[in-house]
Amino acid sequence: MFIFRVISYLPLWFLYLLSDLFFILAYHIIGYRKKVVKTNLEHAFPELSPEEIRKIMRKFYRNLTDSFAETIKMLTMSQDEVARRFLIINHEQLTEYIDQGKIVMGLTAHFFNWEGQVIGFKAQTKPFLDTVYLKIKNPFFEKLMQTMRGRFGGALIEKSDFQRNFIRNRNKPRLIGLAADQRPNREDQRYSATFMNRETGFFEGGEKLAKKFDLPVFYSEVRKIKRGYYQYTYHLITEAPHDPTPHSITDTFIRLLEENIRKEPALYLWSHNRWKNSK
Repeated sequence: MFIFRVISYLPLWFLYLLSDLFFILAYHIIGYRKKVVKTNLEHAFPELSPEEIRKIMRKFYRNLTDSFAETIKMLTMSQDEVARRFLIINHEQLTEYIDQGKIVMGLTAHFFNWEGQVIGFKAQTKPFLDTVYLKIKNPFFEKLMQTMRGRFGGALIEKSDFQRNFIRNRNKPRLIGLAADQRPNREDQRYSATFMNRETGFFEGGEKLAKKFDLPVFYSEVRKIKRGYYQYTYHLITEAPHDPTPHSITDTFIRLLEENIRKEPALYLWSHNRWKNSK
């Protein structure tokens, strides 16, 4: 922990120099998960030429290594700088519901820099945000990420405890941030839909809670403005009364997610084997 905190005091421009070196290592020398990235992109964008796929791959790897530099810097980055770099365009739309005593469900996905979105929201508002996360197996990195994600308040909720935590705190007005694109285990898979041209499994815990407790649900769109600067815009998916059609919230989330990916293809986490358990 100490060494990462010391590194985080280095200026970001210097950390980006290290990122450039790691890009060369990851993309050109080691070829970190290149086969997975290439396969995922080819399935997602069959209309693109090999050269166009390569261009997205290069940008993806630059975003990947930049995200490591930015995440380390977040350990000591000031609240004002976090708010400038990870700008929530319309957080007032969400806080309006929270001020009325409501719980809001915020669905997001693994776009760079998703860690910046977590602390960026809290840097620009009161500590309204509770974040659902998947526990890291390595205890050192689990503690490191908890330290970084816990800055500026809010709670961290392990995914396995999500529904129990919600029931315990169902009268606490807040935004619950949930990365809804995570791959479910085969035994947990409840819904399969077409996502980026492939059959894909999705969790629907968020949809079930939203419909049961009449929660407004938002999707968080991500844009990268320039190196080190991101913007997040929340789009209302639904509010009570909800469409009773099964999977209506998840289907809308998938549509908005695909639109976001097509606008910013190099920002999505293609190195994750998202379709490992797909049909």
